[in-house]
Amino acid sequence: MTTETEEPALTVDELAARAGVTVRTVRFYSAKGLLPPPVIGPRRVGHYGSGHLARLALIEELQRQGMTLAAIERYLQQLPGDLSPRDLAIHRAVVASWAPDATETMTREELERRAGRPLGAEELERLTAMNVAVPQDGAYRVDPGLLRLGVQLLDVPFGLETILAARGVLIEHSRAAAHELSCLFRDAVADSDSTAVKSLSAHMHPLVVQALLTTFQRSLKEELRKWLPERGPHGDL
Repeated sequence: MTTETEEPALTVDELAARAGVTVRTVRFYSAKGLLPPPVIGPRRVGHYGSGHLARLALIEELQRQGMTLAAIERYLQQLPGDLSPRDLAIHRAVVASWAPDATETMTREELERRAGRPLGAEELERLTAMNVAVPQDGAYRVDPGLLRLGVQLLDVPFGLETILAARGVLIEHSRAAAHELSCLFRDAVADSDSTAVKSLSAHMHPLVVQALLTTFQRSLKEELRKWLPERGPHGDL
């Protein structure tokens, strides 16, 4: 239930389905203060928006990393209270960046519930081409970390060829940056013992990912300013 200018209004059941958790889990996080309260609509029904969904995804990612609820609460308290869903998604991406690769097997019905929308044959083909949801034995092998991004890209007014070309550019340059940084760090710790090297890697990984994300965001904004029309006084570009 949305309009072009309004936040998506999700019931607790819809929020849980989109996030891939149970309603009980949503209520538990809410009771602990990890999720802000919903907006109360007609008939006293609570409605949740994209901010709740992004925050819930971040909480789930922190839990997958082995953080306790107390540690998650401290982590969330350190974040600015006005973070947008996009900012929360960036935090989640940083957290997930040092997690092991993981995929889930889903039926089409479960995939649509997690996507929050019906998926036609063409949309499934696009998700497959982006390696987000790959058919396997009558089901789909899904990368949960890419699913929300893939679903959002379904509505971008670009052809599949352009999206795949963009993906290729990102992969090519990110691999090149990772290789050069790896060589730089390897030379810097060449004379250190293995324990020190592992400790440095554990601490540097999230910092490097955050730096790359921040640098890329700023660089992309500068590039877009060169050819996109100027926004109004309240625009953010």
